[in-house]
Amino acid sequence: MSTGLPFDDVLAAAQAGAAWAFETLYRDLSPSVTGYLRLHGAAEPDDVASETFLGVFTGLAGFRGDEGALRAWVFTIAHRRLVDDWRRRSRRPLVADDEVDLAGHLGGDVEDDAFTRLGAQDVHRLCALLPDDQRAVVLLRVLGDLTVEQVAQVMGRSTASVKALQRRGLRALRDELENVPGPMGSGANPFAVARR
Repeated sequence: MSTGLPFDDVLAAAQAGAAWAFETLYRDLSPSVTGYLRLHGAAEPDDVASETFLGVFTGLAGFRGDEGALRAWVFTIAHRRLVDDWRRRSRRPLVADDEVDLAGHLGGDVEDDAFTRLGAQDVHRLCALLPDDQRAVVLLRVLGDLTVEQVAQVMGRSTASVKALQRRGLRALRDELENVPGPMGSGANPFAVARR
């Protein structure tokens, strides 16, 4: 926890209604939840993240478990809110383009902002290449920092299925990166290290 307090103390305080404990949990979890939602195509990731945390804070009194279980529970709620978002959007026409707005995430340094834009565009492009189920597994494992078992719980799948989806997703990303010209492609692939 970012406060330096043990997780159990922060959880107990949040369950008792302490505002500082809610804020601590939100600050620790919201960046990865919002990133998951953004990279998984939520129309308004910040709004869906807000809905997620409303659900989390509403149900927190009944939660039992450790920090890993809390992360899995939060991402289960986020995943369900994401599916709700997809369903809502499928019932009405899109009125805005799917362009990602990074303006709120840029710091004012032109060079750093350019690299941030380039990196975010590449990540979005790579994630868009994966089928929905593979993308969900990879993002929950990487951004959510969830175990295979926790991802299986979030997605309502078996651990064997999650492992297979992860393997196929990472293989597809590795193959795509190997086809990129320049320092990231042909030999300097970050996935190549993991295979050694």
